[in-house]
Amino acid sequence: MVDFLLALAAPRFGVALDNVALRQQLGVFKQKRPRPFLKRADRLFWAGLSRVRHRVLELVVVVKPETIVGWHRLGWRALWRWKSKPRGRPRTGKEIRNMIRRIAKENPSWGAPRVHSEMLKLGYSVSERTVSRYMPKRPKDPDAIKRWKVFLRNHRHCLAGMDFFTLPTILFRNLYVLFIIHHDRRRVVHFGVTFHPTAEWIIAQLREAFPFDTAPRYLMYDRDAKFRGRVTNAIKNMGIKPKIISYRSPWQNGVAERWVGSVRRELLDHVVAFGAAHMKHLLLDYVSYYHQDRCHLSLSKDPPEPRPVQQRPSPTAKVVALPRMGGIHHRYEWLDDDRAAA
Repeated sequence: MVDFLLALAAPRFGVALDNVALRQQLGVFKQKRPRPFLKRADRLFWAGLSRVRHRVLELVVVVKPETIVGWHRLGWRALWRWKSKPRGRPRTGKEIRNMIRRIAKENPSWGAPRVHSEMLKLGYSVSERTVSRYMPKRPKDPDAIKRWKVFLRNHRHCLAGMDFFTLPTILFRNLYVLFIIHHDRRRVVHFGVTFHPTAEWIIAQLREAFPFDTAPRYLMYDRDAKFRGRVTNAIKNMGIKPKIISYRSPWQNGVAERWVGSVRRELLDHVVAFGAAHMKHLLLDYVSYYHQDRCHLSLSKDPPEPRPVQQRPSPTAKVVALPRMGGIHHRYEWLDDDRAAA
């Protein structure tokens, strides 16, 4: 090794490289293998040496010169593939992300520029675009949602919605279901089932739904032809102000539309109605479950008829499942071991 370093320092630098090339080949041939085996280190050695001294290609007998040139090209491609690999931007730290969200939450009226200013004053090195990316999504007016919630909470006791939905029976007859739902506690005030929804039938259902002075101040419904003319006049005669929603805007009667979706997903998608009487029986069970057992997110996870919070009566008590609507849904309660066994 010392002789090699001295040879490199001498003026005969090329001769030293040729000597190294020959010695490396002798090392390959000394391996106890029927065929010389070239490792990755050998390939790197020849590829690198060929760049320093082109004459070594004439001294190679282990492999062909074209092979060494190919190895060098492969290494060159791998180097540039690694250099040109897209690495993207450095990831924003968790501390910075949490600080952006905290400042934005504590100051609802601030935009990204003001939050970015405070971040700079705190010594964080972050761009305004990064701050904008991690800002929580919110409406232009941060108090708009709060004001709408307050408005609806103060007026929902005098609002009710009315709508139809249809269901094919087992004989493929179209069955119509009229329902009226109150906005206050999402209570279904009344429902009726028929094959022929005439104006006289709808007016009779309205009278059953609002006897005496129980009618709400406003009743919302869509532009269905069945609600026009005599039905609208009957609603006005009952002291109710009809509120007809805009054309193709079911979201304006959202409480009623939401109930249609709930009854379809939770009941009608799992049963087949034999007729009007069977459909009425199924809806009676579902409305009972909807009022007394089903928890609603909009009612602070409470049913329309509030359920008391049960405490565990004893350490041995167990949770039992009470089937509803034939076992499609359940209600859960605590029950003592001896009562559960009975």
